[in-house]
Amino acid sequence: MLHFAPERCFADRLRSAPNVDWLSADLLDPSAMLKVDITRIQLPDESFDAIYCSHVLEHVPDDGTAMRELARVLKPSGWAIVQVPIASPTTYEDPTITDPAERERVFGQWDHVRTYGHDVEQRLSAAGFVVQRFSARDVATPEECERMSLRENDWIYFCRRRGAAERAAAS
Repeated sequence: MLHFAPERCFADRLRSAPNVDWLSADLLDPSAMLKVDITRIQLPDESFDAIYCSHVLEHVPDDGTAMRELARVLKPSGWAIVQVPIASPTTYEDPTITDPAERERVFGQWDHVRTYGHDVEQRLSAAGFVVQRFSARDVATPEECERMSLRENDWIYFCRRRGAAERAAAS
């Protein structure tokens, strides 16, 4: 399992879970096992059975490349969990906004480069995934949501690599 920007609450559990070969990755966090730019994952194709990428893509200027890289390193039978904050009906980005205060005003946080909308599902699909969307309340109790810092209305995107037939039909 490849875990980007590992949250401590999950990292501790995954690190010690039996039958989970867990690898943490981050560009800036020195505690991560690998220093990795999500837009240039220097690992072989089809390396991972599972990927967890929560609240990372809104920080990445080229999220399309990052999504394609996630699909590339995922095994054909693997799955990925992707979460991003949804703040508008459609995704809004403006690369000319570089001032931290203006980014916070427009994107909700100084280090975000976009606000995602529900079209993130189409963005993930364009990157090579078949996507199922769940709300946190579909998969966790209110108590579990609180413990994991999930809002009950947060969206969870469960992604599988699109198969060869699906890729051909999509092009």
